Amino acid sequence: MDPIACGLPHRDPFVFIDSVEKLERGLYAESVKLFSGDEPYFAGHFPGNAIVPGVLLTEGMAQTAGIAVGAPGKTYLLTAIRSMKFMRAVRPGERICFVAKKVGEAGGLVQCVVAAHVGDVLAAEGEIVLARAEKMNVYDRSESDTA
Repeated sequence: MDPIACGLPHRDPFVFIDSVEKLERGLYAESVKLFSGDEPYFAGHFPGNAIVPGVLLTEGMAQTAGIAVGAPGKTYLLTAIRSMKFMRAVRPGERICFVAKKVGEAGGLVQCVVAAHVGDVLAAEGEIVLARAEKMNVYDRSESDTA
């Protein structure tokens, strides 16, 4: 499934999900990403020995969590990273499976456990918190925002 059609509010170049593989709306999602290695940040992370930056793995997991708990027109924002661990380096060309599951909700905040796998190997895992975004148009900025 197309991540944009599933409610992801991001657009290129900041989409870190190629497709949504499983979706239980409001609870769970799995998505995949394959970095080609041609992305400009790999030239410096690390020259001749490229690895996918941990912040991009975290963002892919957060985008997957947003799809799990959100919907088209129902956007969530990353508000906290409670924990995040990286168990193995992920290289360009490796297929990454991101998983997100809602484990709690209180006061407009949603807690999710997230993970990234390469094949059967756990590459990263953690807990994040999302908050429902009030009516937000991420493409138009009002005059007061640009002043």
